[in-house]
Amino acid sequence: MSKVAKLTVDNTEISIIQHNETDYISLTDMVKNFEGKNAIIGNWMRSKNTIEYLGVWEQIHNDTFKLLDFEEFMSQAGDRKFTLSPKQWVQKTNAVGIVSTSGRYGGTYAHKDIAFKFGSWLSATFELLLIKEFQRLKEVENNAYNLEWNVRRVLSKVNYRLHTDSIRDYILPTLNINEDKQWIVYAVEADILNVAVFGCTAKQWKEANPTAALEGSNIRDIASINELAVLSNLESTNSVMISEGIDKQERFNKLLKIAKVQMKSLNSQDFIKALKHTSETTYPDAVKEQASLSPFNKTLRQATDYNPNENKE
Repeated sequence: MSKVAKLTVDNTEISIIQHNETDYISLTDMVKNFEGKNAIIGNWMRSKNTIEYLGVWEQIHNDTFKLLDFEEFMSQAGDRKFTLSPKQWVQKTNAVGIVSTSGRYGGTYAHKDIAFKFGSWLSATFELLLIKEFQRLKEVENNAYNLEWNVRRVLSKVNYRLHTDSIRDYILPTLNINEDKQWIVYAVEADILNVAVFGCTAKQWKEANPTAALEGSNIRDIASINELAVLSNLESTNSVMISEGIDKQERFNKLLKIAKVQMKSLNSQDFIKALKHTSETTYPDAVKEQASLSPFNKTLRQATDYNPNENKE
């Protein structure tokens, strides 16, 4: 549980937490201004309609949901003596849609689907206001995310200039190649960074994403904020190593280690969005696996090895 956000619905402040990387809304907060608040959640839970809805939700989203215990609750629902608390529901059925927490942000939280359903049971007005405020919060978060991503993209471009200047000043003078062939050297150095961060070269990404490539996107346009942050750092680091005369294999080995450490650190932080691309298959899986297994893998060698003599007239 982490990252508490707040909504205000009908003068009621409601907490939202991140649980299993998903939004969970506080049912405890939702009932604060309703009469008989201490019994409301329990009364809702003991309803046969509620148990049926929760059971269907769990069967769709939870592979470890215990159907036999769910069916037992269904058979008991409707009896005047039947009671069911959120904790009993979770413990008996291994449900994941509802969680009960203690501590500073303690209470009963539910996945947004279930929270909206609970809101409709409280009142149609409360449900609609809750959905409206939740959508507004998501729009604000998305706008902030897009701004952060754009800032990272700009910073990456700034450091890329430092990177290309180092190539121009320290690598090109040693190669004695024609000017119209110099782009190959810049592409090679860019792919050293691409493989370290993304696990594939620019060409491999285009082959794996032909539609996006035709639309003008490249591997860095679909990068996550974390990836752009690491890429920006590596561009600066690589420019320094180039100026120090370190060969590309040694530089790649160091850059790959740095990338792994930094990505692990950034991905553990809730305040940075981890993903912009929608799927890990955005990058060729086989290439990513190969990059992780070999310090200077065969694919990168094939893509980045160049012979200055082949580029002479």
